[in-house]
Amino acid sequence: MSQNTTDEFFKNPVLGHPAGLFVLFFTEMWERFSYYGMRALLVLFLTSSLAKGGWAWSIEDAMALYGTYTMSVYFTPVIGGFLADRYLGYRWAVVLGALAMTLGHASMAVETPLFLYIGIGFLIIGNGLFKPNMTSIISNAYHNHPEKKDGAYSMYYMGVNAGAFLGIMLCGYIGEKISWSWGFGLAGVFMLCGMLQFYFTQDIFGDIGLKPTAASKQESKDKAAAENTPANVVRDRIIAVLIFSVFTVFFWASFEQAGGSMTIFAEKFTQRELFGNSASLFKIADALLTIVPLIIITYVLIKLFRQTFKKYATGNIILSVSFVIIWGIVIWKVGREYASATTEVPATWFGILNSLFIVGFAPAFSKWWESKYNLSGPMKFGLGLTLLGLGFGFLAYGSMGITADSVVRVSMFWLIAAYLFHTLGELCISPVGLSYVSKLVPAAWIGIMFGVYYLFIGMGNKLAGSMGGMIETITAQYSLTTFFLIFTVVPIGAGLIMIMLSPLMKKLMHGVK
Repeated sequence: MSQNTTDEFFKNPVLGHPAGLFVLFFTEMWERFSYYGMRALLVLFLTSSLAKGGWAWSIEDAMALYGTYTMSVYFTPVIGGFLADRYLGYRWAVVLGALAMTLGHASMAVETPLFLYIGIGFLIIGNGLFKPNMTSIISNAYHNHPEKKDGAYSMYYMGVNAGAFLGIMLCGYIGEKISWSWGFGLAGVFMLCGMLQFYFTQDIFGDIGLKPTAASKQESKDKAAAENTPANVVRDRIIAVLIFSVFTVFFWASFEQAGGSMTIFAEKFTQRELFGNSASLFKIADALLTIVPLIIITYVLIKLFRQTFKKYATGNIILSVSFVIIWGIVIWKVGREYASATTEVPATWFGILNSLFIVGFAPAFSKWWESKYNLSGPMKFGLGLTLLGLGFGFLAYGSMGITADSVVRVSMFWLIAAYLFHTLGELCISPVGLSYVSKLVPAAWIGIMFGVYYLFIGMGNKLAGSMGGMIETITAQYSLTTFFLIFTVVPIGAGLIMIMLSPLMKKLMHGVK
């Protein structure tokens, strides 16, 4: 990749970053829309009664499938990164991955066991091709601007969570209130939109992410040789990446309770039926929470249009049509809720809080990481794990007195507080982890090492499913508070260990900040 390519990429900025970053922003937004929209529904659909259109699975079985699925979507990026590095190029890997995921969501909408497993298979394959190579494009684009990477990944992560917010809100609402099939199917529609938008706008990246050729492979080798990094420094930095990766297992094993035990807590033990003034206030708040973030994202879209529409009209038209559809669904949803005589907060609704808080706090964290008050990577990880544990502390306290056969329903405050602290912790770990992998790993290994990093995240996701499936057993033997205390103590302990390891990590990173 030449200096001219990155210089060209940094022309025509949008909100202080290259316009190309926001093409990735919106592509990833639609992919996360589909992923989190489906994730919000999966466990609820499987465990709901036959009368409600579900399959009446046990929580343990549903969580086992959930854990296996979320683990697998993080394991396959190792293969996807390798294929892109050696054969496909990052761009074609993204396109093919998005197409496979579209087919996966379409299959799940059929609602039969065979098509459920076919759909999950397509999603696993598609995610493996898509996920590591989107981040690899950013890494290559910012190769000559390492000081901007933390901010770039934080902005990109805002797009990730904008998609998660919309996906959980709309797919979750339609799945619970209208039809499971419509909820699963909607996820596929916008995955297709994301793929087409990326395909027709990809020239904005210059030669970044093209299929590798003999010449480009030689250029990568020459670049690696030109870096002239001693072998022991490379070894130390790889060790640092592996340590970061191990601690992400602790983070995601707890954080991913959002799609399992926390959703079950919302459905069974949270007071979601509202009356009188409370119902009216919720309808107003829900409308604002739905519309205001969408206005912000639409503003970003308009800024992108001003820089890119003339040159990339087709991709921008596809993106604008998808937003018209989204606005139509949002207006329908708000109108339907205002016309309803009863107000019951969907169990999936709480999942939007994480994404909403991300959209709200990501710009501030991006500025923080670029300021003189920036923390080191290990300190960010330690802080993130501690905040995550504190979030579960709210659930542990709020669930006091709840037993397996309890009919007690507690305030929504405890879930809201938990999601806030989980989000603050996530902002310290998830986008920062991606940035540090890209800065610590030699350029020729980027795709594969992103895949390895995601492999560790996959381990955390599998643990999340296995541990979350124990909620009924632990609650029956002890209490629900005991269950959530496990997720309070373990992340805080891991966070303190990482903080203590900070001096060692700085030595291993050899000046990378």
